[in-house]
Amino acid sequence: MLARVYSCAMIGLDGVIVEVEVDTAQGLPAMVIVGLPDAAVQESRERVQAAIKNAGLRYPRGRLVVNLAPATVRKEGPAYDLPIALGVLACSGQIPQESVEGALVVGELSLDGKVRHTRGVLPMAAIARQQGFRRIYVPAADAAEAALVPDLEVLAVESLAELVAHLCGQKALKPYPHVDLQALPAVGQVDFREIKGQEHVKRALEVAAAGGHNVLMIGPPGAGKTLLARALPGILPRMTLEEALDVTRIYSVADQLPADAPLVRMRPFRAPHHTISHAGLVGGGNWPHPGEISLAHRGVLFLDELPEFSPRTLEVLRQPLEDKVVTISRAQGSLTFPANFQLVAAMNPCPCGYYGDPQKPCTCSSQMVTRYQKRISGPLLDRIDIHVEVPRVEVEKLSDDRLGEPSAVIQQRVEMARQRQRRRFESLRTAEEEHELTSVITCNADMSAAQVRQACALDENGKTLMRMAITRLQLSARAYHRVLKVARTIADLEGSETIQVPHLAEALQYRPKMEL
Repeated sequence: MLARVYSCAMIGLDGVIVEVEVDTAQGLPAMVIVGLPDAAVQESRERVQAAIKNAGLRYPRGRLVVNLAPATVRKEGPAYDLPIALGVLACSGQIPQESVEGALVVGELSLDGKVRHTRGVLPMAAIARQQGFRRIYVPAADAAEAALVPDLEVLAVESLAELVAHLCGQKALKPYPHVDLQALPAVGQVDFREIKGQEHVKRALEVAAAGGHNVLMIGPPGAGKTLLARALPGILPRMTLEEALDVTRIYSVADQLPADAPLVRMRPFRAPHHTISHAGLVGGGNWPHPGEISLAHRGVLFLDELPEFSPRTLEVLRQPLEDKVVTISRAQGSLTFPANFQLVAAMNPCPCGYYGDPQKPCTCSSQMVTRYQKRISGPLLDRIDIHVEVPRVEVEKLSDDRLGEPSAVIQQRVEMARQRQRRRFESLRTAEEEHELTSVITCNADMSAAQVRQACALDENGKTLMRMAITRLQLSARAYHRVLKVARTIADLEGSETIQVPHLAEALQYRPKMEL
């Protein structure tokens, strides 16, 4: 007797429907699994047999052949345990075949028949609804995650015996209630009001948040660079539901979704250690998985002690910073992961950290300082719009009990600036469509040269200032455009339709002292 149960495989961040076929054959008692399974899927034979017996059910004697179709798609992970077990039970007549029709089944089995957590349930549920499935059976630990997908009946399964009783009509499972996305709380971040001093750095981070600009902070140890970076997500625009689902899908596939938070509501903040490999940063493996830059999608990637990262690791950031995606190629094929993140980096000015400090003398030679700063390539530095110095905090400000401006107030100004940018981009896109340009951008940092020309027009005073800046600061063409983008963001924060001289002057202050 042939039985069919439907499950799902993960290819990158997307799900692919897998048809689990179980059939009996003549021969010695054994289970053969075909269809390009990996080692974890092959081990399902032992887990399924033990789970069926310990659930009080009968494991059929004889040869069983399990086919995971399509055979051209690689199957990995233990999520096929539950559908294989149901196929075995349907093949042996212990559950009716029609009871699993129109349903998608995923879950790992323990030897006692309990159903364990499975990664990637959210994209699996999304593809199930897209392919017309009426319901999905998932582990109870992942039911809240699957319930984020509307118009799909989610049934939480605690054990194999419980699911068999449901399919046989003995004790029905209650559908898991749909999760109200608007009601889910957002976990708080570091608040700007708790950070003493550093007002000019806070202003630079506000400009960066309003325009999506990358930031490099340079200062001595203990000046607050890490604390300032951790506070940045709190002033970024709040994520829309579409963005939240996009981020949650990545965390679900990477198996980093918190058990008590089925939906990621706050923008991600990723801070990998400088010993990370380039594969850990951009993603990789025999079958590629998302790296840190994809986990920072729609959020912040913080690289502390930037010169301590290996040059090869840093150089792989250049393409994702421009394209907002990363493509990983392997012999089996290529996968593309989203990587639309905002880079925030921090570094000391020298190996000892006190070069230029007014209180503690630097012990490094000039050659050591130059060699240390040259660890970061010019092309990577050129992709960072805002360079800001973070000096030592004064004692008077540290001992002051007064709180600063809260992040919520700054976030309101940032969101208003983003709204102005969206309205401007809509009008620019209308003009671009006439010239067959269809690029879609969401912030000033992503503007092309043509969009900079249209959105960043200068008056005569502004042109005079920029001519002086090009001569004295030796600005390159790329640096010139980046100054205009930052000035456009500053003008948006001020509510100005045009870029004024004060906006340009502040943007020029964020350029590095030496153009590389």
